[in-house]
Amino acid sequence: MIKTLHLTNAWHATSGGIATFYRALLTAANERGQRMRLIVPGESDAVEAAGKYGRIYFVRAPRAPLNSSYRILLPESFVGRGAAIRQILDEERPDLVEVCDKYTLPYLSGLLRQKWLLGSDFRPVTVGLSCERMDENFATYIGKGSVGATFSRVYMKWLYFPMFDHHIAVSQHTAEELIPASRGHKVRRGVWVCPMGVDCNRFRPDRRQEQLRRTLIGKSGGDERTTLLLYAGRLAAEKNLSLLVELMEHLPCDAENDYRLLIAGDGVMRASFEKLCEQRLPGRVRFLGHLPDREELASVYANADVFIHPNPREPFGIAPLEAMAAGLALVAPRSGGLLSYATDRNAWLGEADACTFAGLVRRIVACPDERRSKTELARTTAEQYGWPAVTARYLSLYESLYALCRGGQEVTAPHFYSTAGNRLGIEIRPAT
Repeated sequence: MIKTLHLTNAWHATSGGIATFYRALLTAANERGQRMRLIVPGESDAVEAAGKYGRIYFVRAPRAPLNSSYRILLPESFVGRGAAIRQILDEERPDLVEVCDKYTLPYLSGLLRQKWLLGSDFRPVTVGLSCERMDENFATYIGKGSVGATFSRVYMKWLYFPMFDHHIAVSQHTAEELIPASRGHKVRRGVWVCPMGVDCNRFRPDRRQEQLRRTLIGKSGGDERTTLLLYAGRLAAEKNLSLLVELMEHLPCDAENDYRLLIAGDGVMRASFEKLCEQRLPGRVRFLGHLPDREELASVYANADVFIHPNPREPFGIAPLEAMAAGLALVAPRSGGLLSYATDRNAWLGEADACTFAGLVRRIVACPDERRSKTELARTTAEQYGWPAVTARYLSLYESLYALCRGGQEVTAPHFYSTAGNRLGIEIRPAT
């Protein structure tokens, strides 16, 4: 079996989906007896054992400029003879290197492909894992408009897509950004769509217990009328958190209904978001903070009533999938990567605005039979995305991509291949 090495900047003590994915992948690699290494930014250099066959390297890195909750590995960490990542690669000599980052780490893959980093005797297969879209991140943190959209398209085609041998995207939504980037290249590259997953053994409906529910209601300041809404995730700009406040303002308390919001998570926006909630929704929002105990988090899921997912541009959405596994009614936008698994049959989908979301929440409360049938189907859906099956697919795909790049035959057909082009990036249409 091959040895794989993975790099990502999306990692810190309370990080969410990508860290959850890589820890699940490490678990699967250990069960399979496959060697796997992970390089992530840290406060200082360190090495963490992750089972018999896994290892996590922490490389000292500065704070990210646009989100200080994260640290960022810069090119200086792999360029130069004494650079930390270069030393790790020289020691580990992996067969396949995967990069989950669109900003500072793709250039490492380019150097490896050209055999410029460690010499001509070291040429691993390189894979780009798209867990986000650059155009959406640019719009969130830099600014919307045609300039940003044009920059993202140019960057993706000329500085991201050609750095790798092949690509994996976590959803159709993230893969769509790679379609224009893939047009007109001299080297043929495939793009595979592989979803992420959920721990169905941990997140399950039978965790719902009346005493635990009463405890949560007590924390929220509610009573027997209370409907508990839950948001779980990072508190960051791209999550569209303002919709949560606007939704609660459309769900006022009255003699029959009392809507309370629990927020499980942390992030760079926590202080300002707490202040906003206190100003506009005094006493109706309870911040639980980051819950490092996944068992406790699963109990919170199961004992709430409705999960609210406000982000219309979610790349995949592990948290909404966890809600479905826990038997929680899901209200979410009819857009983004969560449409990989969320439909009108197992969730309540609509436009990402407060009026629409409020109507969906009221419908859930008013229609218990519909709620029961949808949440049962949601659990069935989530079981199709259990981590054992998802991680097995990833590990098998890595083996297939390695064999393909070494002259073997394609085993799993990609979602699409890049099209042929000249040096100017202009597509060359095949003769008909």
